[in-house]
Amino acid sequence: MPQVIEIRERIVNAAEGCFARYGVGKTTVEDIAAAAGLSRATVYRSFAGGRDEVILTVILRDLRRFLDHLAGRLSREPSVPDAIVEGVIDAVAFVRGEPRVAALLTPEAAGHTQAAVVGAAENVLDLCADYVRPHFEIAQREGLLRADITVEGAVEFLFRIISSMIVMPREDEPREFLRTYVVPALAESK
Repeated sequence: MPQVIEIRERIVNAAEGCFARYGVGKTTVEDIAAAAGLSRATVYRSFAGGRDEVILTVILRDLRRFLDHLAGRLSREPSVPDAIVEGVIDAVAFVRGEPRVAALLTPEAAGHTQAAVVGAAENVLDLCADYVRPHFEIAQREGLLRADITVEGAVEFLFRIISSMIVMPREDEPREFLRTYVVPALAESK
């Protein structure tokens, strides 16, 4: 089993290098296999979903790194509304700075199928919900978040807000927009 994990990690690292060199849309399974020093068949044995599964694995690894960073950053925010606003701002900046993640929002540019994009989005939402859940539950128990919302619904709502802010950037102050329209949808008013 450790060898299987090592091979998958080797493939993911090679894919990340290929994406940086050629771009996600132009990287092929053959490129990844060559960079990993493996056969194309080995890549497909390790990732039955082929190129789309490798892309998703790289994206989820990037996202885990970001979420680890974000969790530490948001724990220092003085209030739930501040954490919501700064979390959205950081997420928008992260996606803009990570072309692999941004490619989920423009799948045709990366050569993804619609099914792969939907599957990736579901995986991203699940991962984000897992990271947010403990903080979300504490904030709800303390009456800081609306009691009638779920972590999955809140994460999807924020994902949609983040996506729209990436696709249609705000020219004015995004923090004021978030405080006025997004925070009241999630946080209890005090």
